[in-house]
Amino acid sequence: MTNIKDAIDTGGHPLGTWLSIGHPKVAEGVAQLDLDFVLVDMEHTTMSMETVENMARGVDAASSGTDTVVRVPWNDPVRLKRVVDIGVAGVMVPMINSAEEARTLVESIRYPPEGIRGIAGSRATGYGRNFEEYVANANGSILTIAQIETEEGLENAEEIASVDGIDALFVGPADLSGALGMFAEWDSAEFGDAIQRIIDASDRAGVPVGTLTVDLDAIEARLEQGFDFLIAGKDIALLMDSVDRAIDDYAAALEEEIPASSD
Repeated sequence: MTNIKDAIDTGGHPLGTWLSIGHPKVAEGVAQLDLDFVLVDMEHTTMSMETVENMARGVDAASSGTDTVVRVPWNDPVRLKRVVDIGVAGVMVPMINSAEEARTLVESIRYPPEGIRGIAGSRATGYGRNFEEYVANANGSILTIAQIETEEGLENAEEIASVDGIDALFVGPADLSGALGMFAEWDSAEFGDAIQRIIDASDRAGVPVGTLTVDLDAIEARLEQGFDFLIAGKDIALLMDSVDRAIDDYAAALEEEIPASSD
């Protein structure tokens, strides 16, 4: 069982961060920090399968205990099969709208007779050296997260969470707010009510629920809302914010060292 799956299953409140820059150096560097996992995003980036594999290698090279979770572009059994063959700790799948779709997700990453995942040597099996042991123990070992991002998903959240093999729900705030006609109204009462419905549904199903917050000042508020785990920050946003701060600090320092001349 992977570290992040264990943390999710036991209510350990794990913390991750979002990687959209497709370079193993970024993955390796961030993985050296005290993070439980990184989320590698394939849905809204141009990352290839080879890039994701090299990023997973980068995370493993950090030897820090940080795990790799990959968000795939869609609930596609072929793509899911290839991603888990890399040997990542978990997958997150967007736009899960029903219990049936959740069952398809679970079946896609499990070997027969529980699922439809094809059996082959891969990085996950040590390139065949641990083939039989891996196949015998893989089912149920890969963290499986269903994203709730639509009105239909919201209505069916409890049924989705109750599907055997779904380890967690994840609220996609941008898509959900857009789907509900209240895009970016993060702190509105109406959007808060919708979020609470998902949190309550996950609680009734006994399944943890997480979300993304790009605003690091909102971390405490999201935990107070009832989220069990968070992805905090996105790599490119964090980089730009740091450079922005350096620009402001430099301008302030210049004003102190070289005061404006007065007539």
